[in-house]
Amino acid sequence: MQHGNDFTAGGILAPLLKFMIPVFFAMLLQAMYGAVDLMIIGKFAESADVSAVSTGSQIMMTITNLVSSFAMGTTILLGQRIGEGRGREGGQVIGSSICLFAVIAGVFTVAIVLLCRPISSLMNAPKEAFDETAGYIRICGFGSLFIISYNLIGSIFRGIGDSRTPLMTVMIACVCNIVGDLLLVAVFGMGTAGAAIATVLAQAVSVTVSMLILKRRQLPFALSVSDLRFQGLIIRKVVALGLPIALQDFLVGISFLVLLAIVNSLGLVASAGIGVAEKVCGFIMLIPAAFMQAMAAFVAQNIGAGKYTRAKKTLLYAVSASMIPAAGMFAITFWHGDLLSGVFAKETAVIAASADYLKAYAIDCLLTCFLFCFIGFFNGLGKTRFVMIQGIVGAFLVRIPVAFLMSREVPPSMFHIGLATPCSTILQVILCLLCFRTVDRKKRGLE
Repeated sequence: MQHGNDFTAGGILAPLLKFMIPVFFAMLLQAMYGAVDLMIIGKFAESADVSAVSTGSQIMMTITNLVSSFAMGTTILLGQRIGEGRGREGGQVIGSSICLFAVIAGVFTVAIVLLCRPISSLMNAPKEAFDETAGYIRICGFGSLFIISYNLIGSIFRGIGDSRTPLMTVMIACVCNIVGDLLLVAVFGMGTAGAAIATVLAQAVSVTVSMLILKRRQLPFALSVSDLRFQGLIIRKVVALGLPIALQDFLVGISFLVLLAIVNSLGLVASAGIGVAEKVCGFIMLIPAAFMQAMAAFVAQNIGAGKYTRAKKTLLYAVSASMIPAAGMFAITFWHGDLLSGVFAKETAVIAASADYLKAYAIDCLLTCFLFCFIGFFNGLGKTRFVMIQGIVGAFLVRIPVAFLMSREVPPSMFHIGLATPCSTILQVILCLLCFRTVDRKKRGLE
C-alpha cells in the first residue's frame, strides 16, 4: 500500500499532476454537496428555497474553507518535516492537531447554532426565505464536528503526499448526499431542511470512513494515544502556518458574503440568481484551487529539503498547466452561462440573472490560474502572512467597494457587480509578482 509520495527528487510535472488530479476530484465531489442540494431544491421546490439554500450553503462553504485553510498548517508542517527527513515527528503533529481542532469544532457548533438567525439577518436573507435560511444554517451547524474532522483528516493525508484516500472517502459521502437529497427533498418534500440534513449525514459518513482508514493505515511514522495531547511548540507552529491562511480565506469569504448581501437587497430573483452563479463558480474554480493545494504540499517538501530552485520550477509548471483549462472555462462560462445556470434553476429570470453575473466571473478564470498557483507556492514556502495580506487587500479595497458602487446603478447590472471579482484578482496577482521577485532574489542569494 502506498504510504505517501516523495516530491523532492525526479520529475516535476508528472508527479505534480498525479498528486493534483485526485485533489481536484475530491474537491469536485465535495463541491457536489451544496450543488446537489441546490440542484434538487431548484427542481423540486420554490425560489424561496433556492434563495435559502444558496445563502445558507454559501455561509457553510465559507466556514468549511476557513477550517480547510487552517488545516493547511498541518499539511505544510507535515510536508516540511518529511522533506527535512524528520517524518518520525509526524505522530506528534497529528496528535496535537486533533486536540486543537476538537476545541475548534466545539466552539463552531455552539456559535453557529445560536447565531443562525442573526447571521441570516446580516446576510439580508429575503423575508420570504428568512426562516428557511436560518433553519439550513442551524442544521448544518450541528454537523460542524463532521465538517472539521473531515478537513483535518484530508490535510493529514495530503501532508504525507497521499491525495487518493481523501478522494475515495468524499466519493462515498457524495453518493450518500445525493441519495439523501433525493429521498428527503424529492420524495418526502422536506425542502430546505431535508437538503441540510442530507448534507450533515453525508459528512458523518465521510468522517467515519476516513477514521477507519486512518486507524488501519500503516503510516510512515508512529501514531499512538500518547500523541493525543496539546504540545505547545507544535500547536504554535500549526497556528503560525495555518492561521494567516485561514484568516485570509475567511475574510475573502466574508467579502463574498458581503457581495451576496448587497445583491440580496436587490430582491428575490437577484438573490437566487447570484446563489446559482456562485454555485457554478465553485465548480469552474476547482482546477486552480486543486493546483493551489497540490502546490503547497509539493513546495513544502522541497523547501524542507532545501531545494528552492525545484520549488520555483514547480510554480512555472503549475501555471503553464493550469492555463489551458482556464481558457476552456472562460469560453464555456462567458458564452454558455445560461446552460450552466439551468442545471441549478428552472425559472427563466433566475437563470438570466445568474448568466449575466457569470460573464464577469469568466474573466476571473483567466486570472486565477496565476493567482492560485502563487498562493500555493507561498503557502509551501511558509509565507502565509503575505497570502493573508494580499487576500485581504484585494477583498476589502477592491471587491466590496466595486460591488457596492455597481449595485447603485439604475437599473443594477449583475455583470457589472460581478466585475468586482476580476478587478480584485488583478491587484492580487500584481502583489504576488512583487513578492515573488523579492523572495526569488533572497533565495538565489542563499543557494
